[in-house]
Amino acid sequence: MTTIPVLVVGAGPSGLVAALTLLRNGIPVRIIDKESKYRVGQRGGGIHPRSQELFRFLGVPEVDQMLKPFLPMQTYKPGTVEPLASFPMFPYTEPTAAIPYYNPAALGQETLERILRSHIQKLSCTVELGTELRSIEQYSDHVVAHVVRKLDNGKEVFEVIQANWLIGSDGARGAVRKQLGLTFLGESYYDKHWLTGDIRLHGPGIDREHWHIFGDFKADAVVLRPTDEIAPDGFQFVVSGRNIDIPKLASSEEELLKVFSSLIKTDLTIEKVMWSSEYRPNVRMVNKLREGRVFVAGDAAHIHPPSGGQGLNSSVQDSFNLCWKIALVEKNISPVSILDTYNTERIPVIAEMLNLTNVLFNKGKDVQTAAARFQRGEQVYMLGVNCRGSPIVFDEFVTDAKPADSYRLIQDGCLQAGDRAPDAPGLVDIMYPGGTTTTRLFDIFQPIYHTVLVFTADYTTVAQIVSALGLYDSNVIRTVVVLPANAVTTDESVSTPANLTLMDQNCHAYAGYVVGDKQTRVVIVRPDGVVGAIVRGEEGLKKYFNGIFVA
Repeated sequence: MTTIPVLVVGAGPSGLVAALTLLRNGIPVRIIDKESKYRVGQRGGGIHPRSQELFRFLGVPEVDQMLKPFLPMQTYKPGTVEPLASFPMFPYTEPTAAIPYYNPAALGQETLERILRSHIQKLSCTVELGTELRSIEQYSDHVVAHVVRKLDNGKEVFEVIQANWLIGSDGARGAVRKQLGLTFLGESYYDKHWLTGDIRLHGPGIDREHWHIFGDFKADAVVLRPTDEIAPDGFQFVVSGRNIDIPKLASSEEELLKVFSSLIKTDLTIEKVMWSSEYRPNVRMVNKLREGRVFVAGDAAHIHPPSGGQGLNSSVQDSFNLCWKIALVEKNISPVSILDTYNTERIPVIAEMLNLTNVLFNKGKDVQTAAARFQRGEQVYMLGVNCRGSPIVFDEFVTDAKPADSYRLIQDGCLQAGDRAPDAPGLVDIMYPGGTTTTRLFDIFQPIYHTVLVFTADYTTVAQIVSALGLYDSNVIRTVVVLPANAVTTDESVSTPANLTLMDQNCHAYAGYVVGDKQTRVVIVRPDGVVGAIVRGEEGLKKYFNGIFVA
């Protein structure tokens, strides 16, 4: 028997984000996957703004560097490669100081997983391929997992792993949810059957500046999205049709070429089918995300149609929400009861997400144009996802706080505890010699600590708050004083006991956090970039942290 604080089952995006969040917090992890090789394929190729923020907080800059804007979609006159209409799936929105990532972008899942694996490897953790979970035993203070590892020679090696916690991110058909006996209620669209995959092809009229739609989704259709992640002539494709034998198509490149040629009227050459898989849409979710010391996340907890591109994005956000809490419990800083909030905070979001994607999917059945079928607005960007109804968020400035629609449109000037924390660039570090070094809040937020933002020019208040924070573990809290643009710096301000003292020279922070120049307000940002509390001073601060940390 081997022991480990956390065992992660499943090495897709959700499992890798879980492992990386824990490793960033210094919590040892093992991550296993029953597949013998890393998965290939673009699969979920859209990264929404909220997930782009998450990867920044996790210290994964390659995601931002490799993201590509979504190309405009283009339809064609039937039986030709003559363009009929062109439109964006996501209309461009100019980024703001508070929302620097305001547009969805494309990055194949295969690439994303490779990036995340490289980061956990830097922290001495490697995905254990060919290792399958067979059964789980739960005890009051640990979990026992029985796993089997398949060797290259065909032999099997059995192992018993004892973990304090187990996270099941092993997909819709995974073992963890079944072992826990969780329900997975919902519906299946038996009348919908698609083939999706990656392909290399070329032909006159098929450019790399558009996302191509050939045919009619009420009959037979092919969608091609150019992506250089596959090859210079690579495309992610979807084939759908009432008259198409999808299983036959999946097993024969020759049949696939016939269908492509029948719908794309050009001199088409298929170089190679890189990967393909049959797909039927489902809408399902678990009744709960936790059973004892075992959790489910991502597709193991919820599946839905691809409309809105919420799958991968909601999956990684499940793990981010959960794992900063597990880290604090493992460090004996937070009570085990805080893990219940994974369920209370994520279940409502998942339910709303399933409803949204289902509405968008069913809308496509009735619309007459491709633009009406495919275009999406900012309600799918996930920037409105919030935890306002959570028992561990606290707001002294809102007397009638109510849970908010997680997929509401973003509104300026209405920040409450439980909302995503806004960014603010151009903050001058006055403690740095010369006072010219600038930073932004998104470079300060990290999954290893709570960030206490003290908006004030009253240095007495700062001293009181820092003194109050002395009751708690300083390794998981960072204090940042944010001075208004018109503040006068003195020797007292430069020597403040906070970790950082910044001047909001462009007023972005005060505007984003809805603070007046002469006000004093304390905003506590959780490790997952959510506003945990908005309070007036040390009493409110203590009330919040006494609900997070062990007394």
